[in-house]
Amino acid sequence: MTSIRDFSDRINQLMDLANRTLATRQTSGQRYITSKVDLEIFHEFRTSALSYIFKLYGENHPYFKDFNEKVVRADPYDAEQGRGILKSIKSEIEGGWLITLKGIVSSEIFSDFLEMANHLLKEGYKDPSAVMIGSVLEEHLRQLCIKNGIPTENYKTGNPIAKKADLLNSDLGNALVYNKLDQKNVTAWLDLRNKAAHGKYLEYNQLQVEFMLQAVTEFMTRNNI
Repeated sequence: MTSIRDFSDRINQLMDLANRTLATRQTSGQRYITSKVDLEIFHEFRTSALSYIFKLYGENHPYFKDFNEKVVRADPYDAEQGRGILKSIKSEIEGGWLITLKGIVSSEIFSDFLEMANHLLKEGYKDPSAVMIGSVLEEHLRQLCIKNGIPTENYKTGNPIAKKADLLNSDLGNALVYNKLDQKNVTAWLDLRNKAAHGKYLEYNQLQVEFMLQAVTEFMTRNNI
């Protein structure tokens, strides 16, 4: 199972691969000076980094798009751009700002975030805890859809648009992946998350978030991915 620590360790490995790529820098020419890096190591770096970013953020995230578009040629400039993007990702991970869960399907990852939410609750921070629990729940719904062959995107405008959590919940209920009671509970939990995310802090209390954490954990255990 993949854990948050595994993602942190992997980014360090990729940073090392970037440095090894740049260490192969060669300069040639007299009138027109050109620089390049080892082609094989460069493509190992590019492929490995893209795979990592895709798993962590998905293909529509700016990090993935930037890396895919800017790290193309086997030269020092492209390799340095790639290393810079990885540095930004590393800062997000180490700074605890990795809240977007798209692409992270491991239940162990979910458990780590729920533990963080529980810690915030114990410290009296009910609002960020509610947002975090809701984010985990939404991604779990998305993964349940994938598991059961339910589309997670709409194509009404010709371009894929990710479905919102309420629609995912409705689709799962209609497909009988879980019962109507679960569907109603999920609606209530998502509503609490939205209140927290939009600053409506007086419309719920600490005890309600504590119950949400327990109930969401139980729901995810029963409806595993």
